[in-house]
Parts: sequence; structure tokens; C-alpha cells
Amino acid sequence: MSTHKKPIFVGAPNPELKTSPILEPMDEEVEVLAQEVEGLEVCYFNGQSFHSGDYVCSGTGALLRCENGMWAEVGSCDPDNP
Repeated sequence: MSTHKKPIFVGAPNPELKTSPILEPMDEEVEVLAQEVEGLEVCYFNGQSFHSGDYVCSGTGALLRCENGMWAEVGSCDPDNP
């Protein structure tokens, strides 16, 4: 049986709150950003912390996965357009 949890909706990034870098597919700055967050086991979104491997839905409808201190865009939160 799967223990997959539904990603929580975190809204749009608030520039006044701590949010880890969000990488889009084919982002060319991956290596530079990875050095900035090297060794982190958590990501932040609007001041809330998430563990590596956690998923959230952003205010843009993007499905994000926490990967060692950075958010990776891995799909859509729209069930009709995954």
C-alpha cells in the first residue's frame, strides 16, 4: 500500500519570507545554486521548512520537490494537465 501524501498548497513565493531557490526544467544556474545550498537537508517556502523529498504545489500550479535545499519543478498540480 502506498503512503504517498497529497502535496500541500503553499501559494506564491512571498519575497519577504525565506524561500529556497526554485529551479525550472533545464535551468542553467543549477550548479551555481547548488553551491549556495550545499549540504542542506531542507527547503523553505514562505518561511516553512520541508524535508528533502517533500512535494508542494506552488501558487503558479507547479509541482515542486525539495532536493537538497532547492526546489525542483517536476510537473503540474493540475490533475487534468499533469
